[in-house]
Amino acid sequence: MNLPILIRICAVHKAYSTGAGAFMALRGVNLEVATGEFLAIMGPSGSGKSSLLHLMGGLDRPTSGSVEVAGQALQTLNETGLALYRRAQVGFVFQFFNLIANLNVRDNIELPALLNGARPAEAGRRSARLLDRLGIAAQAAKLPAQLSGGQRQRVAIARALVNQPSLLLADEPTGNLDSAAGNEVLRLFQELHAQGQTIILVTHDPAAAAYAGRVIFLRDGLICGDESGLARAEIAMRLSELAQPA
Repeated sequence: MNLPILIRICAVHKAYSTGAGAFMALRGVNLEVATGEFLAIMGPSGSGKSSLLHLMGGLDRPTSGSVEVAGQALQTLNETGLALYRRAQVGFVFQFFNLIANLNVRDNIELPALLNGARPAEAGRRSARLLDRLGIAAQAAKLPAQLSGGQRQRVAIARALVNQPSLLLADEPTGNLDSAAGNEVLRLFQELHAQGQTIILVTHDPAAAAYAGRVIFLRDGLICGDESGLARAEIAMRLSELAQPA
């Protein structure tokens, strides 16, 4: 069954100004991601992985080309429009959790819903469901500093899901976790994907990428590989090949 396309990226270039001139992070990328897909993005440092993720999340704009999510052309939106898009349609999960230190777990999860206009009672109901779903209900009243790394990342995922986003973007979400906690988070992503959540994962770790159904490989701002059903060893081999001089 062919699923509808959620993300369509066409001929995207992204340049950054540096002291030495312009650095081209992306060089004409074309990509489609289906609704409900679990996609991993891999490549050497500086290959454009995070730049591509940031464009999909409305955190940055392309220098040229188009980024369309759920039929909305992001490059045409003003800053207010991009903020509304991020708040309503995108959940972000980062390596360093970015939780608010003086808010407890429940309040950290509810805050994005309240900012998006949900009534407190509705934000509370969503938070309670996510706390239970992610296995952290017992930590609801704790502060982030009282949690393990794996628990903090689960809170960050709950916060990312509270507005029921169409797209979940994760940038190195296991990079600050030990292997056991990292595997727990990845299994959670796998469960969310099985329930229909679209997930884009940027990672340098072949073991993490192997959880995804499809992996794209970037090098020097270009997609140089796009494959489905790869095992960890195959992913590691592709990365090793990319690390070799051109």
